[in-house]
Amino acid sequence: MVLERAQRGEPVALAELLVRSQRELRRYAQRNCLISDVDDAVQEALLVVSRHVGVLRHPRAWSRWVFRIVRRACHRLARVTLRRDLWNDDAVDALLAGRRDDELRLDVSTALESLPATYREVIVLRDLEGLTIGELADRLGTTRAAVKGRLHRARELTREYLTALP
Repeated sequence: MVLERAQRGEPVALAELLVRSQRELRRYAQRNCLISDVDDAVQEALLVVSRHVGVLRHPRAWSRWVFRIVRRACHRLARVTLRRDLWNDDAVDALLAGRRDDELRLDVSTALESLPATYREVIVLRDLEGLTIGELADRLGTTRAAVKGRLHRARELTREYLTALP
């Protein structure tokens, strides 16, 4: 297995592992990073992997370990870009609490309009119409897991939009 050979320090296996991983890491970063940070997060993750692949204790932990590295890179880059931590709920709540209700309604409406149609649909059906995950999956003709993923991404994009406002 390529991972095990890379862990033993074989340079060719490490290079192959990094090349094989890049596409999957990029796809994951596109779902978890600000769009401007995707390439940087993937590059940082590959660098960390190349330096520390030997510390991975078991090959079955590979995907969880490498995706966690990408997610941490995404969060760090977003904090730098926005000068805010989008994943600190208390700070986001404090930021949004300072807005008047009518301003917040307008901002949320604009944020929802800015979403791609698939994300806007799932967030409106779940959060405004109150459909369950199962009902959403039936209505959209997809799996519960796909609905949960879309809903998570829709909420993240909405949060990014709202926290980026002055």
